[in-house]
Amino acid sequence: MAADAWQINADAAQLESTILNLCVNARDAMPRGGRLTIETSNAFVDDRYAKEAGLQSGQFVLVAVTDTGTGMDEAVMAQAFDPFFTTKEVGKGTGLGLSQVYGFVRQSGGAVKIYSEPGLGTTVKIYLPRHHGATPHAVEQVQTQQPLTGNASEVIMVVEDDPRVRAVSVDALRELGYSVIEPADPAQALHLVEKDRSISLLFTDVVMPGMSGRELVERLREIGLTVLVLYTTGYTRNAIVHNGILDPNIQLLSKPFTIEELARKVRLILDENSR
Repeated sequence: MAADAWQINADAAQLESTILNLCVNARDAMPRGGRLTIETSNAFVDDRYAKEAGLQSGQFVLVAVTDTGTGMDEAVMAQAFDPFFTTKEVGKGTGLGLSQVYGFVRQSGGAVKIYSEPGLGTTVKIYLPRHHGATPHAVEQVQTQQPLTGNASEVIMVVEDDPRVRAVSVDALRELGYSVIEPADPAQALHLVEKDRSISLLFTDVVMPGMSGRELVERLREIGLTVLVLYTTGYTRNAIVHNGILDPNIQLLSKPFTIEELARKVRLILDENSR
C-alpha cells in the first residue's frame, strides 16, 4: 500500500466487499495456485484516458488487484460486468461479483478497467476520486459499537456450501460466544437436527446444490421444528424476492458481509424473538 495514498470518500463496507469480490475471483482463476497482488497508488487521469474510461479527468486513488491465473479473452471481458454472467460451474459462484464491483465504483464517481490475456493472468484497476478535506462522519465511525455478543446456550446452525464462507461464518460466531453446528450440506443438517433440536437460529445460504435454503426450512417444518432463520446470499434482495425464491418479509444478510453486520443481525433476530 502506498504510504502517501490520498483520501477517498467512499462507503467503507462496500469498498471492503469490492476488494473481497476481486480477491475471490482471482483465487478462483488460479485453481493450481499462483500469486495475488493488491496495490494502491495515487493516479492522475488525463483528458484522453478520462474520455475513454467515461470519467472526469483529475486525481484518483488507484486500487489494483492482480492474479497470475487463467486470464480472460476479449469476449469474456466484454461481458464481465454484466449481472449473472459467469464462467463458473453451477454452485461455484453467482456471477454477481464484478457487476457489484462496477456498481459501487460508478456510484462513487470512479471507473473500473480490466487488463487480461488468456494464460497470463488478470489485473482489475479501480479508480476512485481523490477526496479533499476531512472524511465525513469520522466521529460516527469512531463511536461505532463493538459487535454484540452471544453465549454458549445459544446454538446456531450454519448451512453453507462454500467451505470458505462457512469457515469464516463459523469462526466469527464462535468468537462472538455462540455455540455453532456446521453441517457440510442441507442433507446433513436435517440428519443432525433429528438428533438434537436445540437450535436457536438457522443461518443458511439461499442457493445451494441439491436443496435450497428455503427447501431446508420447509423440510424442518415437516418434521415439526419451527426455527428462527437468517438467510444469506450473494444475490440482491430484489432478485431473490422477485424471482419467488424467498418471501418479502424474510431476514436476509447479503454477501459478502462483515463480522459486525453478522453480529448485529443475529443478535437482533434472537432478541426480538425472546421478548
